[in-house]
Amino acid sequence: MKKFVALLLAVLMVASLCACGQKDTQTGSDIKTVTAGKLTMSTNAQFPPYESVADDGKGYEGTGFEGIDIEIAYALAQKLGLELVVDDMDFDSALSAVQTGKSDIVAAGVTVTPERQNTMCFTDSYANGVQVVIVKEGSDIKTIDDLEGKQIGTQRGTTGYSYCTDDYGEDSVVAFDDGATAVQNLLAGKVDCVVIDKAPAQEYVKANAGLTILDTDYANEDYAIGLGKDNTALQEALNKALAELKADGTIQSIIDKYIPSK
Repeated sequence: MKKFVALLLAVLMVASLCACGQKDTQTGSDIKTVTAGKLTMSTNAQFPPYESVADDGKGYEGTGFEGIDIEIAYALAQKLGLELVVDDMDFDSALSAVQTGKSDIVAAGVTVTPERQNTMCFTDSYANGVQVVIVKEGSDIKTIDDLEGKQIGTQRGTTGYSYCTDDYGEDSVVAFDDGATAVQNLLAGKVDCVVIDKAPAQEYVKANAGLTILDTDYANEDYAIGLGKDNTALQEALNKALAELKADGTIQSIIDKYIPSK
């Protein structure tokens, strides 16, 4: 009888250890997401090289999209044992999607600001962003000081829009749904300049002859992934995964792939 009890206890102990082991490896099973087993990311795929619609229709790992944020989000999802799902929309909607529980995260070159922290929480920063000014070649705007009295194009809902309205007033700022539209309006002469993040600015200038970027930066900021205000469990899991991806060089290699060091 004693042998039977001892054997039974041993079997139960092994079963318990196996169950614990399964829980540790299946990270995604412990995280509540909008759709079970998936990490839904809202974004605005008009922001190269951070996110854009893939020309081949397949994109990175079949997501249909490509860019720094796409690859980092995919790597994070893999760490958590989840499948990445990318939902493309305008920038304002991408931010509100996490606030209303329609997406788990928002990654779209999002800057942490006190105003945004009132309605969402953020991961640790993963990249640095710089706001710059795009002008037409030959423009009389030579430095940041020349923006006074000009019509400034920005992307709606971005920090660029907030900075410019604070500095020059709402009447001097024209908000567009995405950066590409803002640049097209600059080319058409409907605005005098465009304030936007440096990396996409470089892509727009490369794709459109006759544009240039001022030498002086407008602002410097850090990018992070946004989440629902009280989604601390996912925030902690993402920060842990993010730290691991930084430590093993994955984050920097993704950034270097799209923004080669000079």
